[in-house]
Amino acid sequence: MLAQEDEERVPFEQGTPYYIANIDVTGKISYNQQTVVTFTGLEKGQRITVPGEEISKAIKKLGKLGLFSDINFYVNKIEGDSIYLELNINELPKLSESKINGVKKSKKEALIKDTKLTKGMIVNENLITTTKNYIENKYRKDGFYNSKVTVTTFPDTTANEVKMLINIDKGDKVKISNINFTGNSKLSDAKLRKAMKNTKVKNPIRIFKASKFIRDKYQEDLDNVISKYKEKGYRDARIISDSVSYNKKSNKIAINVKLEEGNKYYFGNIKFLGNTIYTDQGLNRMLGIKKGDTYNGVLLEKRIADKTKPDADDITNLYQNNGYLFSTINAVETRTYNDTIDFEIRIMEGPLAYFNKISVVGNDKTNDKVIYRELLTHPGEKYSKEALVQTIREIGQLGFFDPEAIEPKFKNVDPAAGTVDIEYNVVEKGSSQIELQGGYGGGGFIGTLGLSFNNFSMRNIFNKEAYRPVPMGDGQQVSLRLQGSSYFQTYSLSFAEPWFGGKKPVRFNTSLSYSKQFLNNYASNSVDRSRSFNIISLSVGLAKRLSIPDNSSYFSQSLSFQYYDLNNYNTGLFTFGNGSSRNLAYTVEVKRNNKGVNPIFPTYGSEFSLSLKFTPPYSLINGIDYGSLGDKKENKLKYTPGVQTLDQATGPDGSIVQAGDYIRETTENSGVYTKVDDYTQASADQSKVDQEKFKWLEYYKIKLKGDWYTKIYGKLVLRSLAEFGFLGNYNSERGNVPFERFYIGGDGLANFALDGRETIQLRGYPNQSLTPIDKDGNQNGATIYNKFSFELRYPLTLKNQASIYALTFFEAGAGYDKQAGKRYNPFVLQRSAGFGLRVFMPAFGLLGIDFGHGFDAVEGGTGKNGWETHFIIGQQF
Repeated sequence: MLAQEDEERVPFEQGTPYYIANIDVTGKISYNQQTVVTFTGLEKGQRITVPGEEISKAIKKLGKLGLFSDINFYVNKIEGDSIYLELNINELPKLSESKINGVKKSKKEALIKDTKLTKGMIVNENLITTTKNYIENKYRKDGFYNSKVTVTTFPDTTANEVKMLINIDKGDKVKISNINFTGNSKLSDAKLRKAMKNTKVKNPIRIFKASKFIRDKYQEDLDNVISKYKEKGYRDARIISDSVSYNKKSNKIAINVKLEEGNKYYFGNIKFLGNTIYTDQGLNRMLGIKKGDTYNGVLLEKRIADKTKPDADDITNLYQNNGYLFSTINAVETRTYNDTIDFEIRIMEGPLAYFNKISVVGNDKTNDKVIYRELLTHPGEKYSKEALVQTIREIGQLGFFDPEAIEPKFKNVDPAAGTVDIEYNVVEKGSSQIELQGGYGGGGFIGTLGLSFNNFSMRNIFNKEAYRPVPMGDGQQVSLRLQGSSYFQTYSLSFAEPWFGGKKPVRFNTSLSYSKQFLNNYASNSVDRSRSFNIISLSVGLAKRLSIPDNSSYFSQSLSFQYYDLNNYNTGLFTFGNGSSRNLAYTVEVKRNNKGVNPIFPTYGSEFSLSLKFTPPYSLINGIDYGSLGDKKENKLKYTPGVQTLDQATGPDGSIVQAGDYIRETTENSGVYTKVDDYTQASADQSKVDQEKFKWLEYYKIKLKGDWYTKIYGKLVLRSLAEFGFLGNYNSERGNVPFERFYIGGDGLANFALDGRETIQLRGYPNQSLTPIDKDGNQNGATIYNKFSFELRYPLTLKNQASIYALTFFEAGAGYDKQAGKRYNPFVLQRSAGFGLRVFMPAFGLLGIDFGHGFDAVEGGTGKNGWETHFIIGQQF
């Protein structure tokens, strides 16, 4: 706009050329005047026409900058052919603060980041409009069709700055009233709706998939419908049209999909071309598709290259696991006749590829050698995708890095030279932990303090500069744990070196612990410190990684010793209250663990373990007849009541009852008593018999565990678990030991385990409440148990700062003990179901809570147990 400030005072002839003598800049601006003039593109001495094209271009340039408003040029003075101009502009305000109402805090932060509303940015109409449209469209894509956004600005106290207030009203999420299909006769509406994984009709009984309409997911589901037809042989199936109609009154949408199914096809001849490494027969076995099978395009793609599983058994992995990184495999239709399709599987094997340079970046705390020794990809070796995937899993299992952030980057890929460089990118996370745990059990509060340094460096223990706050980086593990309450204390120290000797993956571990328990009277809530039970434990073990069947297998062995000392500790837990027991045991275990890739939230793989723990068979070598150990050798003592006193009674051999002898009347008022001599007295006293039996514990224990992880759909993972344990003896006359038993029920936390017991988690019931009860009402532990569990897990976030996932579970299990009158029956189980949440944060460790409903009665109970809450609290730095 060109205006004349005072046309009578400053006349000029329109269309007359002038030379710019000066440009004076006025208005609300923070920029230097010369800078603004430079923005216009006008210069002093420039020849312009007033009004003319030059002024118009200058105004447009300033407008495009998006920095100014109200741009006006004025003529201040004319002297001959020289013109003096005034540029009056107002600088647009800058953003000082933005605030969002109507959504949660985490959503607010994400929206501000997405809309790039940063302090100091220029606030104009375009920013306000784009911000409003972006947020509305975002929520509409998420199914909030009625979302409304208002953006308001108001002046800040600071000069030329404004605050922005964004009010969001999401409204109710739109639901899907119906999904109608037309043109389908081969597949029912129900099957097609099931194929749509994300777009679901409203159903109040559905738990994991709510009814919502998200445009992107809807398009994916239309593709899933066609894939379902391809699975059933209908190669030519297509969607002719689809429509989405919205009913504003009910806030629901109806979806209509018109289909053309086409004909059903079958596989014909399948030929392989270009294969020299593998035979047609071998590839056919891998493909698993025969002539005459119903055409399944989805299956064909997966058998060639399954993109959903990195370690799938498909033809592409067959080649890539054997060095053929540059191989390409494509299925091509060569002939279609009647209802049959012939295929050629065209293979370009390419040259062999070899690993060239292998590097790791991002390990700021962990020493290179700790990571490099875990790598299964080595320079000069043939490329193997299997080794690459396994390496990612091994790095994740270390626990020092964020498993979700481990990324192998392919660099310098050279098909001509047949080489590839691999760079593993890792992100360090907190690996040292401090455990603070509290809970109520055994009639009192139990507290735990533990320090675990999982990436410790023993060689730097005397290096002052290495303390940050402790020597770290060598992958060793040192743990110190203190646990106690008003009636017990436990102290333990352990150390582990995963590469004992530094050359092979042989894990060395050792531990030492001491426990002291005082007799606790639960009824009176009093502790008798004169009656105690002490335990000293020591163990040493080695574990070795195996190459058969693969690098995920391990063989471990350990030797352990426990010394149990009881001082007047008569509780029913043991059959003797004074004395000692010794437990010298050897444990061997075979385990295969290929769970991946995040140890906190595995999404695939499994873990199987079989262990045997046993003691020497002392009863075969010590010569003690445990069957006759408790026999009573009795002498009959007679006396005449009223005439003789008991101390005048004599036996057949003339022996006289001595003070302190053990006597009892065999027949009431008969005057016949039994005297037991010293040896027989010890044998008859059951506690002393058991002291002799269990001076050295004799047993064997077998445990079997299978743990599977299966991705159901998307991020939803099913965990399937089966466990079995058996405690046996070599000598039936000696019987099962009262130690090393299984206690079933509850959260599975060991808390204090004085007798080598194993606590088996079975949620929905109080801790250890499913342990068999003997005739005296004592729960002395089960000798057999089995447990089955199914758990559906869904991650809410798996970021390094916090890993959170929700879960639901159904599990069943039971403990058995023949002496307690409960014989083994794998079909008699206590069942439960429920839901829970797990949160793992480097700052707080693991937080977990489960709500379980027990459908059956606890041991000794009658009605179902009902709801129980289980939780655990930890902290990590």
